[in-house]
Amino acid sequence: MATVLATPGVYIEENSAFASSVVPVGTAVPVFLGYTQKAARGTKSLSNVPTRISSFAEFEQFFGGAPKVKFEISADASSVNGYKLAVDATTNFLLHSAVKFFYSNGGADCYVLSVGDYNSGISAKDFNDEGTGKGLPQVLKYSEPTLLVIPEAILLAKAECFTLQQAMLSHCGYATKSRFAILDVYDGAKERTYADDDVINQFREGVGSNFLQWGAAYYPFVQTTIVSSSDVNFTNISNTADLIEILSKEVDDDLAADRINQARATAIKGELAKIESASTKEDINSLQATLKVVSFKLNSILTTIAESLNLLPASSAMAGVYTMVDSSINVAKAPANLSLGSVVGASVQITSDTQEELNLPLNGKAVNAIRSFQGKGVLVWGARTLDGNSQDFRYISVRRTMTFLEQSIKSAAEGFVFEPNNTTTWSTLNATVTNFLRNQWQGGLLAGQSPEDAFSVEIGLGTTMTPNDILDGLMKMTIKVAIVRPAEFIVITFEQQQQKS
Repeated sequence: MATVLATPGVYIEENSAFASSVVPVGTAVPVFLGYTQKAARGTKSLSNVPTRISSFAEFEQFFGGAPKVKFEISADASSVNGYKLAVDATTNFLLHSAVKFFYSNGGADCYVLSVGDYNSGISAKDFNDEGTGKGLPQVLKYSEPTLLVIPEAILLAKAECFTLQQAMLSHCGYATKSRFAILDVYDGAKERTYADDDVINQFREGVGSNFLQWGAAYYPFVQTTIVSSSDVNFTNISNTADLIEILSKEVDDDLAADRINQARATAIKGELAKIESASTKEDINSLQATLKVVSFKLNSILTTIAESLNLLPASSAMAGVYTMVDSSINVAKAPANLSLGSVVGASVQITSDTQEELNLPLNGKAVNAIRSFQGKGVLVWGARTLDGNSQDFRYISVRRTMTFLEQSIKSAAEGFVFEPNNTTTWSTLNATVTNFLRNQWQGGLLAGQSPEDAFSVEIGLGTTMTPNDILDGLMKMTIKVAIVRPAEFIVITFEQQQQKS
């Protein structure tokens, strides 16, 4: 009795009737790092501050709109279309489209860390700088994110991209042990050559060999509908004089072929001359509408630009898929055999034969394929981590389930720090963890016909601890779990039998 009773009367004490419980941690809360138009909540700067959002509208409220990606056009007689487009790397950013892609695939709450705006171009140090604490070091201060996604890593130089991806794996597997990195293959829109310049082989070499179980990679890039045709116009061309020259040549060719008369040619060229002076949104939209009616080549140019902007790496979409699967089923469900939203096709067509080496390489660094299936759409057709040779953590769902169990139990066990290291505390902690694991078994995360088959919890003197451990202040608990694994290969055997009737 804590209170010394000195005055006669009636005193009431309440005792806890129920044991403490383990609160499950979140399993699919991604953190996105990248460049944004702005980073502010009112007058408060959000630059280099991981910020939680719950919708794409909230993202645009805090971080602004899409970048104005510029292209340089040049005449190219060898091209079918007669021109060549080259993107201006200093204006090309992916985070806005990536977050939109995330929400198009089941995304929910996430964190966004703005590493800079659209004015200075992309720098590897913005994503991970231990000296200034910019980028990844800031994410260490937040415990809630469980997925790490940096779509703009592929815009860096190849060596810088691989260095950043190595840092992502180290962040997840060494610095936190509570996150999972979703990686993109550098140059993932290119076909495989199986030579020294092969994109998959270079990726496998580039990401190194450390902390592979803490990440997964996806190939190839996908063609999306994230950027609509209304978001693209002639102002995406930086060298308007060359654009006018190319479109004027189209007019001259049409005139020479008698497809238009002189009066119409003169009128069209008059409209083309307005391209350089159009500045207001109304003037641009009006001129754009007029030119799209009279110029086939301009439509072709705008379509090419839109296709380029819609070619996106799959990491952000996969973060949405992870979120959708976790919320609708559970973390033990493999995030595969699912279609991707806002996707019209894969940039590289992969067959079962070509996927074999992706899925089962000798070095174990599996790369998950994104494939088009007739009548089914574009499906995620892989569920492996980069540590494909590991029997323990070959599968994404196994790695993420184990992380979920570890972090949930760790959070609950923190309440027992400095408690007496005796049988009362041991039995309480044992019961707390056992109840949690039984709930997970009932929810389908653990395999076994009974709780005894699915998990075991041991704690106590003579089983997990020695007298010296107790003198050193150590309380040790051993937990064994049988995690559900995906049926990656389904083998059905058929044979004939004799007629019986």
